[in-house]
Amino acid sequence: MKDYHVDVFYSPEDGCYVANVPDFVSCSAFGDTPEDAMREIEIAKRAWLAAAAAAGKRIPPPRSDR
Repeated sequence: MKDYHVDVFYSPEDGCYVANVPDFVSCSAFGDTPEDAMREIEIAKRAWLAAAAAAGKRIPPPRSDR
């Protein structure tokens, strides 16, 4: 899998850590720890890529500006 940038931050509103992939619209995950959020985002990335491929959508390349 290509190496996509992942943002991880604590959300006081949600009371958990959130991870998202800026290159993928609406691809995010959460966990009680940053490590949990990272494990979950790996699952979400694979699912996002599979869904995009199945729908014939263009897979964006990783941004080089990160």
